[in-house]
This record gives sequence, structure tokens and C-alpha cells, in this order.
Amino acid sequence: MRVGLYARVSTHDQQTLPLQVAAMENYAKQREWTISLKVEEIVSGAKNRPKRNELILAARKRKIDAIIVWKLDRWGRSSSDLIITLQELTDLNVGFVSVTEAMDLTTAFGKATAGLLSVFAEFERDVLKERVKAGIVHARQHGKAHGRPKSAANKASQVKELRDQGLKISEIA
Repeated sequence: MRVGLYARVSTHDQQTLPLQVAAMENYAKQREWTISLKVEEIVSGAKNRPKRNELILAARKRKIDAIIVWKLDRWGRSSSDLIITLQELTDLNVGFVSVTEAMDLTTAFGKATAGLLSVFAEFERDVLKERVKAGIVHARQHGKAHGRPKSAANKASQVKELRDQGLKISEIA
């Protein structure tokens, strides 16, 4: 099995990158897996993690069969981010292993765990949708506007005047 390793620390002064990499390499060696890609990233809980995206892209291109991380919090920015990315990897038939939490989605039990996670993720999305819809109804009942403001409609006379002057629509915009 071809695997990718993902190690991350939040700041330059953290010294756990070598520890993370060694633990993941040892896990892969024990399973007799081939390490195809190894990425290390120094970034806080930022939304943009280029090295993690590189690993996900490798999974999409079928260059790796599994991803190994040291801990779940090294991979996911939040619970929802973790669930979403694990669901994508599951859909791609790409395994996921967290060494310290003993979570291995390459096994039958691990795949069942991933299935349960996806059920809870779907439930969470549905509950969130219901809350948003209820909030919109409540706001409308209390006379609060919902949706984008009608900014273009408020400037209709200006738009007409500029159009009459011969300006193109793109120029008016």
C-alpha cells in the first residue's frame, strides 16, 4: 500500500515534527507500507494548508492509498473539517490512520467507524439547515429583511442615466 504522511506544527518553535514523522514512518514500516509522499507543514489552524491540500490532491489522483497522521488535531481544523475530509477520503477509497488515537480506516472496523462518522456529519448538516430555516422564518415574522440588499434597485435611476449617456453595462457596473 502506498501512503502519504502528514506532519504539522502550529509554530516554528514547536519541536514535534521529527517525533511525528518518526512515529508515522514506524507505523508504515510495521505494516510494510511504502511511503510515497511525506509532507511537513508549519501553520496554525489556518484555513489554507497547502501541504495538506497537496496530500488530498495526491489521494484524488490515486497516487496514494492511505494517509497517515500523528494525531487527528494535526489533520483537521475543526470537527466538521475533519469529518468532511474523512468522508471525501472514504469516498475515494483512501484509507486514513491516526497513529496516536489508534484510528485506522484501512481496516473493517475502521471503515465502519468512518460510516458512523458520515452518519453524524449528515445529521449535523441537516440540523444546521433546520436551524437556519427556522431563523429566517423567525426574522421574517418580526419584519426583518432577509437576503441580499436590493442595492441595484436603489440605484436604478443612476443606472438609467449612465446608460442614456452611452456607457456600457460593464462600465456602469
